Amino acid sequence: MKLKLKRPIVFFDLETTGVDTARDRIVEISMIKVMPDGEEITKTRKINPQMHIPAEATAIHGITDEDVKDCPTFAQVAKSLEQFIRGCDFGGFNSNRFDLPMLVEEFLRAGVEVDFKRRRFIDVQNIFHKKEQRTLVAAYKFYCDKDLEDAHSAAADTAATYEVLQAQLDRYPDLENDVDALADYSARGETVDYAGRIVYNDKGVEVFGFGKHKGRPVCEVFEQEPSYYAWMMNGDFPLYTKKVITELRLRNKNNPK
Repeated sequence: MKLKLKRPIVFFDLETTGVDTARDRIVEISMIKVMPDGEEITKTRKINPQMHIPAEATAIHGITDEDVKDCPTFAQVAKSLEQFIRGCDFGGFNSNRFDLPMLVEEFLRAGVEVDFKRRRFIDVQNIFHKKEQRTLVAAYKFYCDKDLEDAHSAAADTAATYEVLQAQLDRYPDLENDVDALADYSARGETVDYAGRIVYNDKGVEVFGFGKHKGRPVCEVFEQEPSYYAWMMNGDFPLYTKKVITELRLRNKNNPK
């Protein structure tokens, strides 16, 4: 079943040096941009992460330091990449928890502004886990009845993710063919900072999603314990998380109770 689109949607997958969004870097990115008329535009390129690719990461995606030594850095492609994804919604496999936060961090490090706030995000893995509880390789076999060749390459995983979503729409009549509905269904919970350090509670208030203050309003903690803000800003947290807590702190100062 083809997606019903109001605007373009970009399915994407990243291969990286590791899983820490604050420290690790992208080594390959693949995107399929699907237009409302069904046209598909595919872009895949390797990225020089400007750091060593650990052996354990290479064991997963097969990309070595030698493979990317002459490739552009993310900062060098960031502006053209922003133009490619401008005005698009996004889809991926485990993208809400990893690929999206990683992509946001890379854009922030490159100093390129990207408007993610008004975009919708479909995480195909979350739909899959709610329906079947499997992995991408198993999902591809289950929904598409095919073996996923070249798994863990960004291009293969991206194409498989897009194909799986279409198959999910065919299989589940209750799954609405609408980007807004799919994004809502695939969301695990509404986060403020993508990485899940700051989340909304049931009253729509920004609260901590981790640590000793988990569940407490961010502004309340910063007011009572200013050093906690300094600790986070000096800590190894994602840049976007630091941007969010700074905005909340400034908002609280400008609107005191």
